[in-house]
Amino acid sequence: MNMEERIKRINELYHKSKAEGLTPEEKEENERLRAEYIQNIRSNLRAQLNNIDVVNEDGTVENLGDKYGGGKKH
Repeated sequence: MNMEERIKRINELYHKSKAEGLTPEEKEENERLRAEYIQNIRSNLRAQLNNIDVVNEDGTVENLGDKYGGGKKH
């Protein structure tokens, strides 16, 4: 299931929970999908932040991922 399908399913379960409630299986599925979604968002954000380069006043370039996030060297 790709991310777009997961988001669609999360939304479906949300609307169903408000309208009529969820079965225990649907609650479990919803929790699992939401956890996967949050993990994916965190991973993407971490990857973006690890690729930020800052040009210091002395002209040197410093990668913030290398300095703070344990990112890979370029």
